[in-house]
Amino acid sequence: YDPSEGEVLLDGIPLRRLDPRPLRSAIGTVPQDSFLFSETLLENIGLGIQEDAEPRAPLTGEGRSRVEEAARVAQLHDTVMEFPRGYETFLGERGINLSGGQKQRAALARALARDPSILILDDALSAVDTHTEARILADLRTVLAGRTSFIISHRVSAVMNADQILVLEDGEIVERGTHEELLALEATYANLLRRQMLEEELE
Repeated sequence: YDPSEGEVLLDGIPLRRLDPRPLRSAIGTVPQDSFLFSETLLENIGLGIQEDAEPRAPLTGEGRSRVEEAARVAQLHDTVMEFPRGYETFLGERGINLSGGQKQRAALARALARDPSILILDDALSAVDTHTEARILADLRTVLAGRTSFIISHRVSAVMNADQILVLEDGEIVERGTHEELLALEATYANLLRRQMLEEELE
């Protein structure tokens, strides 16, 4: 959709001037509600890697390596290797045989395996426990270097290392800055962080 006001630029070029097809192929998206297909884990994570390959061609060699590396970053690889059939495990409809956190990690691995220039994480770790989230975020710091990333989250821990943090309240941007700058304001962001730290202590 075109914005109702102003314009969105990519490398200084308005999006409406760009060809949508290559633009979309450069974007990796991980929605909060992850959608998985009734295929193997390998095919689900590798979706989009072999766009020019023959339909149903097996994912081997470099493609499979990319899938496994992406799964490691998403903290899913070790879990997959515990399954009797590993990456050949067939998923039920919408990935019903995986937990909510495993589905989100599979969707994250799928986006990372495509190696997109732009990555959008829309509350992509909401179903993941805080310890697993911390490991994913630590590995993501290396992966996110050199690419444009949008991280949408209710958890401060997921965004605190971002170059720029926008705090939204009732659909409006109420604060903007780095983690340190927002803490210094002693307002919405700082209060949210204190509340989340208290909740973690109580857990």
